[in-house]
Amino acid sequence: QVQLVESGGGLVQPGGSPRLSCAASTIGSIFSLSEVGWYRQAPGNERELVAVVFYGGSINYADSVKGRFTISRDNTKNTVYLQMNSLQPEDTAVYYCNIRGKWITGPYDYWGQGTQVTVSS
Repeated sequence: QVQLVESGGGLVQPGGSPRLSCAASTIGSIFSLSEVGWYRQAPGNERELVAVVFYGGSINYADSVKGRFTISRDNTKNTVYLQMNSLQPEDTAVYYCNIRGKWITGPYDYWGQGTQVTVSS
């Protein structure tokens, strides 16, 4: 079982630049071999991918956040970050951290509890 603890959300003014963090309670070798990402869900919408960083280091971003958000991982701390810049009201959502991959015991896919980000003046 992997637990993901997110932090860094809250009320942010338009144009703000908060950073989300997600710490995983797993052994380092599992984290470093995993795909880790951020998803978000706004009221009335389905959960959508924001950004993901793969085991090899390649990264994908949703078109809506390209150039504004940056995902990064620190395998020494089992932590993934999401630096969000130039926030807009439409970025308001619950942001979820995700870790997935395959281990000797089989595939795994875990979600954090979510952190609310509200962009409003």
